[in-house]
Amino acid sequence: MKIYTKTGDKGQTSLIGGTRVAKHHIRIESYGTVDELNSYIGLISCQQIDPHHQIILKEIQDRLFTVGASLAADPEKSKMKIPDLLESDISLLETEIDKMNEVLPALKHFVLPGGNTVVSYCHIARCVCRRAERLTVALAEGSFVDSKVTVYLNRLSDYLFILGRKLGQDASVEENIWIPRVNS
Repeated sequence: MKIYTKTGDKGQTSLIGGTRVAKHHIRIESYGTVDELNSYIGLISCQQIDPHHQIILKEIQDRLFTVGASLAADPEKSKMKIPDLLESDISLLETEIDKMNEVLPALKHFVLPGGNTVVSYCHIARCVCRRAERLTVALAEGSFVDSKVTVYLNRLSDYLFILGRKLGQDASVEENIWIPRVNS
């Protein structure tokens, strides 16, 4: 099977269900950004981090494929059975956030991205996740999007923020806090 089909050479692509849309269509932007996010999560997972986090990140990558498939399907024409995102997928993120938060110092300042490479990767992934969420919310204004998708992306960005803090703590990296200048 050839990887190239040449069907997208004129700036159009197909959704699941066969509908042809422009490659800049918000639905394509939405699932393309989820794909970008998945790549960054893979990058985080390849770092020297606790194996438990790697297992959770692999689960998240799997769920992001579910999210991507949901976003790639034409809600009016697709007859393909798409895997479902479940409440338990959202609960997993919340449980992991709570477990990490229990061992982190209280957050008293905004945290600037950085500290070390893996913490920076978490911040990049968090920003890409927020963009995916914004695009998905915009898509949902004019087309069906499972509400669990936007909730999942919202919770995932929180998870990535806390994961960055936890991985920094694990590496004994001081948090890069923002202390605003006050004009006197």
